[in-house]
Amino acid sequence: MNRFIKHTSRYSGILSKLVATSGVLGGASIGLYYVLNESVKASDLELHPPSYPWPHNGFIKSLDHSAIRRGYEVYKQVCAACHGMKFVAYRELVGVSHTEAEAKAEAAEIQVLDGPGDDGKMFLREGKLFDHFPNPYANEETARLANNGALPPDLSLIVLARHGNEDYIFSLLTGYCDAPAGVQMSDGMHFNPYFASGGGQTAMAQALYNEAIEYSDGTPATQSQMAKDVVTFLSWAAQPEHDQRKKMSIDALLILLPLTLMVWYWKRHMWSQVKTRKILFRQEKPQKKS
Repeated sequence: MNRFIKHTSRYSGILSKLVATSGVLGGASIGLYYVLNESVKASDLELHPPSYPWPHNGFIKSLDHSAIRRGYEVYKQVCAACHGMKFVAYRELVGVSHTEAEAKAEAAEIQVLDGPGDDGKMFLREGKLFDHFPNPYANEETARLANNGALPPDLSLIVLARHGNEDYIFSLLTGYCDAPAGVQMSDGMHFNPYFASGGGQTAMAQALYNEAIEYSDGTPATQSQMAKDVVTFLSWAAQPEHDQRKKMSIDALLILLPLTLMVWYWKRHMWSQVKTRKILFRQEKPQKKS
């Protein structure tokens, strides 16, 4: 009995140490998360983007493919002048926002440097479906020279590369305003309170205005509509498997749910004999010695 008490107290001490260690580590993790989360939040002149109800956010929600098509039009006519999308090919548009013939026509509008040919020289050819979206600048130096020293980021993964994701990009595109009193703006810079990394000053000028483009489907091209559409397009570009991933998740749940019920019923059946069994302990009386 004493040995049992000794072992119990020993294990209780070890358990209490483990609990204390887990508590310290958990508290440190929560503190680190809080510090990192606060470090990306707004200061006095910078705003944190609000949360918008994007139609594709949700376990069973898919991307708006009409918005993807309109967003491609915004990118092509507005954003492509400064930003490339080197990880997106024209073939990826097929079945998402364009037919194969439409995607081929879009690709044919660009000129791609190819070669060398039979004569050993490089040549320009018409774009094909397997070609990626072109970069508007030949190199980084040319891009910086044309944008006041700033390098326009590639937009292929921009939605996933920024804190706030779609909310941040939408807020940035629609958040341009006059600099508040007392803020000294550098030459060629523009004020946007959502551009936290530059203290509210960005080299990118406001690009979206009402009726800046004309949609092929007749949708009114307001600033907020264009921003919503291009952000949806960029969200698809960053995760083209978005709809397929959610579809596979739903299929997996539809398969796993009945399997889980079957396993639960089998477990109940197998353990029913054990759990309903009664065990009686009888102490035998010592036999009297004759």
